[in-house]
Amino acid sequence: MGAKIVRYRTIVSRTVPGVFSSDDDAELRQAERDVADAFEGAPFDFSALLVVSNVFRAATAVRNHMEREVLSAHQLSWSAFVVLFVLRVWGEQESHRLAHEAGITGGTLTGVLSTLERRGFAQRSPHPTDGRRVLVAPTDDGLRAVDEIMPLFNQHEAIVTADLSATDRRHLARLLRTVLRTLDAESGTESGTESGTESGTESGSGTADGTRDGTERRRPAVG
Repeated sequence: MGAKIVRYRTIVSRTVPGVFSSDDDAELRQAERDVADAFEGAPFDFSALLVVSNVFRAATAVRNHMEREVLSAHQLSWSAFVVLFVLRVWGEQESHRLAHEAGITGGTLTGVLSTLERRGFAQRSPHPTDGRRVLVAPTDDGLRAVDEIMPLFNQHEAIVTADLSATDRRHLARLLRTVLRTLDAESGTESGTESGTESGTESGSGTADGTRDGTERRRPAVG
């Protein structure tokens, strides 16, 4: 006999939204009341809740779409593709810097690089003057993989933003960069510069300012 499935009810018996992404003012007001009731009237900043909820939902939906429609044919995860993309555009990187640019932790990067190395798409090597530091470079096969994927990937970027005008896209990108800069400031980093205490940094790897003997090619600041 299979294990019994136990289903839990939330405090509020209404249908779980969708409503955080709604444009209907009445639905949003009801959602705000539901949240307040669930947390016994705690004075939440509901506008902030809506922003973060929709950023998360949109990011998850886009990632799932890209993995399903574009990357699955190449047996690559979103993280693996982003790592390859960074290496394709900005070249060899220190591992902690690469994790920062790809938006993943050092632990996740380790797993991603193991997969990419098995596929022959990337290679790790020790730093020539500091054995504690690890360099990551794309292989020719890795570069070709990104070049093959990018046209379709970009087509789907256009698909998922099709209902936004060119002006909307610029404004949304600018607003999201503002959020990223706020998070950088909160975590003690500057935009595009990783803190030496970043939790995703590999133990003992790299310098606090992410340089490699002053020769690292910097990703340009945007916005």
